[in-house]
Formats: sequence, structure tokens, C-alpha cells
Amino acid sequence: MNQSLPTATGYVGSGALTEQRNRVLRNTYWLLALSMVPTVLGAWIGVTTGIAAAMSPGIGLMVFLGGAFGFMFAIEKTKNSAAGVPVLLAFTFFMGLMLSRLVGAVLGMSNGASLIMTAFAGTGAIFLGMASLSSIIKRDLSSMGKWLFIGAIMLLVAMIANFFIQSSALMITLMVMAIGIFSAFILHDLKRVKDGLETNYITATLGVYLSIYNVFQSLLALLGIFGGSSD
Repeated sequence: MNQSLPTATGYVGSGALTEQRNRVLRNTYWLLALSMVPTVLGAWIGVTTGIAAAMSPGIGLMVFLGGAFGFMFAIEKTKNSAAGVPVLLAFTFFMGLMLSRLVGAVLGMSNGASLIMTAFAGTGAIFLGMASLSSIIKRDLSSMGKWLFIGAIMLLVAMIANFFIQSSALMITLMVMAIGIFSAFILHDLKRVKDGLETNYITATLGVYLSIYNVFQSLLALLGIFGGSSD
């Protein structure tokens, strides 16, 4: 039976709602896949030119934070216009550039290429696992969002503090925590789309992309610390 549900403009059938959710989810996955192209391109250009590595750690941190929050503000402003997708893709290119310092450092190891592939495979496995869970779990996970956001803010503050403290043990702990927090964010964000709570695929893509980016970066850093070997 096709039940009707109230909306701001009247009533819409549950079948139409299901189709809308599927369309948002499908567009999110397509845009997420597309966003990997400028990310890889940005990382490649960054490694080739050494632009990120040439910055001092302090300047690099300021450029990263300023650029990331600036782009996210721009994406929020353009998410309902034709400029939304190009702005998002420009952001992913910037994030690739910022990732190039870490990628370049790992590539400097004799097994660097295999470590990058391992981090990529591990990130892919986490994403597939969380995507599968988002389809299986029936309960509403909206309440997770508040706690995950608090965790992410605390993580960011701790990482900025560790930039000055320079504690290896704390850095490793934060990398492990980042993998856990952002893996849960992937589940939360995809579940919101499947439940019809997020109807803008650009916003959905941004959230999942940031989580994947942080999981990959943290995995790669840990692999570089524990699995890296010099020539």
C-alpha cells in the first residue's frame, strides 16, 4: 500500500520519498567517486612540485585550516546552485595538495608505495563496512551526531595542541581515535541519507568525503610509523 505522508507543500507518497532517498544516495556515491580524481591529482601535483613540503609546519597548518574552513563555508553557500559541485571538487583538489606532504614522506620510504596501497585498501574496507551497516541497522542514529561532533572538535584541538607539544605517543593515540571517530561518522552520515534526514547530496558528499580523508590520512600515518622501512 502506498501511504501518503505530510510535507511542507501537501502530501507525497512513501514511494516517492523512497525514490528521493535513493536518488540522493546514488548522487552522493557518484560525486564521492568523482571527488577522488581531483584529490589524487592534487596529491600528485603536490608531491611533484613539493609545494606543501616547502611550507613550514606552522604555515602549512594555517593554510590547511584557513583553506579547509573557507572552502566548507563556500560549499555550504553554493550547495543548492550549479556552482556547488565545482566548488566541492576544487575543495577536494586543495585537500589532495595538503595531503601531499604526508604522501611524499611515505613515498620516501622503500616500501612507501605498498603502504599507500594498504592505507587505500584499508580505507575502502572501512567505507564498505560502514555503508553495509547503514543498510542493515534499522534504528535511528541521529543522536550519534552530537557526540561524534564533540569528539571531532576535541580531536582537532588535541591535534593543534600536539603540534606544539610534539608527543609521538599522543600523535599515535590521536590517529587511532581519528580512525574510530570518522569511521562512525561515515556510518552516521550515510544512515542520515538513507533515512531521508539529509536531502542535499553535496552536503552528504562533503561529510562522507571528510571522514574518508581523515581515515586514510590517519591509517597512512600509522603505517608510516609502524610499517615504514628506509632504504
